[in-house]
Amino acid sequence: MPLHLLSSPATAAKLAPGLRATPLRRGHSFVPAPHRSGDRVSVASSLSAAASAMAAAETKEGVSGKKQVLISLSDKTDLAYLGNGLQSLGYSIISTGGTATSLESAGVNVTKVEEITNFPEMLDGRVKTLHPSIHGGILARRDQEHHLKALKEHGIGTFDVVVVNLYPFYDKVTSGAISFEDGIENIDIGGPTMIRAAAKNHKDVLVVVDHNDYPALLEYLKGNQEDQQFRKMLAWKAFQHVASYDSAVSEWLWKQSHKGDAFPPSFTVPLELRSTLRYGENPHQKAVFYADKSLSLVSAGGIATAVQHHGKEMSYNNYLDADAAWNCVSEFDSPTCVVVKHTNPCGVASRQDVLEAYRLAVRADPVSAFGGIVAFNTTIDEDLAKEIREFRSPVDGETRMFYEIVVAPGYTEKSLQILKGKSKTLRILESKRSGKGMLSLRQVNGGWLVQESDDVTPEDITFTTKSERAPQENELSDAKFAWLCAKHVKSNAIVIAKNNCMLGMGSGQPNRRESLRIAFRKAGEEAKGAALASDAFFPFAWNDAVEEACQNGIGIIAQPGGSMRDDDTVDCCNKYGVSLVVTGVRHFRH
Repeated sequence: MPLHLLSSPATAAKLAPGLRATPLRRGHSFVPAPHRSGDRVSVASSLSAAASAMAAAETKEGVSGKKQVLISLSDKTDLAYLGNGLQSLGYSIISTGGTATSLESAGVNVTKVEEITNFPEMLDGRVKTLHPSIHGGILARRDQEHHLKALKEHGIGTFDVVVVNLYPFYDKVTSGAISFEDGIENIDIGGPTMIRAAAKNHKDVLVVVDHNDYPALLEYLKGNQEDQQFRKMLAWKAFQHVASYDSAVSEWLWKQSHKGDAFPPSFTVPLELRSTLRYGENPHQKAVFYADKSLSLVSAGGIATAVQHHGKEMSYNNYLDADAAWNCVSEFDSPTCVVVKHTNPCGVASRQDVLEAYRLAVRADPVSAFGGIVAFNTTIDEDLAKEIREFRSPVDGETRMFYEIVVAPGYTEKSLQILKGKSKTLRILESKRSGKGMLSLRQVNGGWLVQESDDVTPEDITFTTKSERAPQENELSDAKFAWLCAKHVKSNAIVIAKNNCMLGMGSGQPNRRESLRIAFRKAGEEAKGAALASDAFFPFAWNDAVEEACQNGIGIIAQPGGSMRDDDTVDCCNKYGVSLVVTGVRHFRH
């Protein structure tokens, strides 16, 4: 369940020592609240250390003469609250451009940066803070006498706090059409430089990049400011903020300069923590869920951005299964229902009447469907919701079907009420259709495998007849449907289908013949005259999977081809009068 940092001024007084969490947005993370002086007991300190600290403080006072904060913000949320809070604590505020104007409007006394640098803002705002009077005051180490001496010689004051966030580059380049020149102008230079400088010198300078951390900052400044852990956490957050920003710039520039090349020599994947999960694939494994904030995934849809309307919090396995179900059902244009168990579609059906599609999808394998995920590519209305709530298992005709998750692109208000009444735990997800042309990443020990997503559909390829008997139009349609289903089944994958309905499937077996037998066992007598699709070629035909399929009365076989024994497969199909079509496209799924 997401944690939330108390972020409003009204809650600041209620803050207690311990962990606080910011709302988890791009670049945001948890920052623990500082320990107040009353929470800690100083056991011992050396006289020499105390003397050194006093000397440093005297030197610092001689350099700056006052406590100073530098503020430069694009996102000015809670700026007035921060400015007034800092001013009440005796801090002098140095600020830039629009930030200074906003602070003055809120009644906060501000010194503008150009009054410190004695140099005007120039180059259309590109140069404002890139000056020794700013960066010297940020980077100087307070425990290094020669640093402080240098500042004093040049009349540079120190900064105790730096509050900066960056130009909204991410939002700009993802908001629609934007020129290359406009994109370049939205790359922040001065901001990241100040953030990095302050984060590096975090022992002496507090750096804040998130307005949700303002209450924690003010509380810290009221204390003795000895908690180095708080400073370190803010510094980490600052570097992460800049790293996320730079990854967006890098991704955008690569696409601008290498159009059509999806694989740069190096790249960064910006991940945002969304939730802490109860556990991982198994209870003894800890797990969390991150959202991918890559520019390429903006508006891409999918389960990661789904809205949960009801039910228990999502688990690790829930995400995997829901993703598999949603990716599969999103492939179909006509009204379709997909039922998934352990990431494999165990039931798929397309009908103009989506209620019928739902019933057929469940009947394909009702045992597996129980406790599975049911997905639709159409809005769920009142009638469909009632059917989902009341439908009895085809196994005994009495037991109501139980599901972990229902996912669809939309719901009517009435349908949500009905589904919420089915179970307190039923997770109801609303998701946008999954996008195409994405990169698929998968981890192996010590590295990552990256590939283009498998977006090929039956419309993209040619089903070439290799047998003597050409398939009838309905047989070819069945073959295409089975082939599209097989794409989402774990290898070795066999799917038997007829009339746009999966009858049986075999998945994940080390040999293709065993997958075939599982599929026929599920399909039963309905397999006669149906279509069979294989995700990869058949290495053997005679006295093997192909002949066994023919002997079981299959009407048409669709497979990629490419085996050195393809001619045997053709001869076998001709012997039994079965149509054979070759796709030339393999659909392994590991």
